[in-house]
Amino acid sequence: MPADDVITQPTVPDVHPLPTDTPALAPAQPSSKARYRGLIWLVAAGFFMQALDSTIVNTAVPSIANALDVTPLSMRTALTSYVLTLAIFIPMSPWLCDRFGTRKVYGGAILVFALGSLLCGIAQTLPQLVASRIVQGLGGAALMPVGRYVLVRSIDRRDFVSSMSTVATFGLLGSVFGPLLGGAIVEYTHWRLIFLLNVPVSLVGLWLNKREMPDFRPDRANPFDTLGFVLFAGTSALALLMAETLGGHGQPLWIAACAVGALALGALYVRHSRRVAYPVSDLSLLKIRSVWVALAGNLFTRLGVSGMYLLLVLFLQIGCGWSPLVAGMMMVPQALGSISVKPFIHRLLAHFGYRRLLLGNTILVSGVLCSFALLDTDTPTWIIALFVYVYGAVMSVQYTSMNTLAYVDVDVKQASMASSMASTAQYLSMSFGIALATLLMAGFLGTSDKHPYVWAFRWSVITMGLITLAASWIFSRLRDTREPKVASAAG
Repeated sequence: MPADDVITQPTVPDVHPLPTDTPALAPAQPSSKARYRGLIWLVAAGFFMQALDSTIVNTAVPSIANALDVTPLSMRTALTSYVLTLAIFIPMSPWLCDRFGTRKVYGGAILVFALGSLLCGIAQTLPQLVASRIVQGLGGAALMPVGRYVLVRSIDRRDFVSSMSTVATFGLLGSVFGPLLGGAIVEYTHWRLIFLLNVPVSLVGLWLNKREMPDFRPDRANPFDTLGFVLFAGTSALALLMAETLGGHGQPLWIAACAVGALALGALYVRHSRRVAYPVSDLSLLKIRSVWVALAGNLFTRLGVSGMYLLLVLFLQIGCGWSPLVAGMMMVPQALGSISVKPFIHRLLAHFGYRRLLLGNTILVSGVLCSFALLDTDTPTWIIALFVYVYGAVMSVQYTSMNTLAYVDVDVKQASMASSMASTAQYLSMSFGIALATLLMAGFLGTSDKHPYVWAFRWSVITMGLITLAASWIFSRLRDTREPKVASAAG
């Protein structure tokens, strides 16, 4: 039976009758989620740190730009450099785990992440900040894929979605507390503390890693695909450089050269990956329908939504004149909306299936994005909060469904590669999404003299909503496998 036709159900062991002289039944074994509670907390802490650092800068962008004597939109490089580094180096995580074991890799990632945070905290110029963010990305590149991989290896399939929902909730809290904490720090202390806070948190993470992280490692590590890694990294870097150059109104010949170079290296990688036994990203997994739909849908969805919070912060702070703290507090309704629907997502998946839920919810996300164009400088605060709450709710359904779809049809041997590819697609699309959002904002700024940031925000979110709508067609390619298979996989 083709792997992309059904969602694999958890294996149920054979049940043997008890001997006649057995005095009593053995005590029930705790669920895998209960047995690995400490591990779930550790992985959740990693997700929290990464999400916090991906968003905490957003609210502080105007203040950091002023301190470093650059324009707010030019700060996109400090944002995209971090997530692009994640995307480029995440494919190394499966090989690193095979070579050194999950415990050493995860602990080393936390240590490098702490070092990058310290360097960000003492940066004096934008280039220094960008370089320090790259160091942060080197450490953060292993946190999410290794965490997901360990959970896939440790948690029973029936508990996987609920465990990932727990982990994703902490990632969500990090993404919400990031703007709020960033605004409070900028308003009452100094922006450098934004990065320095990661150092003590990382020390706690190292302690938890030593106690809770299992050390998965095969007897023999596969060779690392160095050439494939170079081709993939070059493709990603040139593509983002092209987007950055477009945003900076660069020379057409340079933009064209970046585009041609990215296409050439990408084509070389596709050819190369088919000829090696252990490619850095195994494109053969794309033959599984749920995998390629999850990756492509993730790409287009995040391309449309990743820059939303940066644009909202610029709209509130520069367009509406809000303080960094108040603008950061506007992210709290997003968390409330997201958390409020978390307990129901696995039931929605069981009832509707991945195809119907993702198809309908992606259309809903697109509509909510476009509706932000109705906001103005005199819009009441409670209405803006309501918009953000609804957006948080629909995105919670979207993220949890997309993030688990890539694993429902893969076996344990493919889990590490699937995790790596899913995380790579996520962060690569985030980097391009942020670049696209700032490019749109910069392009629409010159089209109106009255409230330019408000005008640019409106047309930017409409464009981003239409891009997100394209992902609904991708999710429609899924086959409708609902009860009982999805219910089993969804826990």
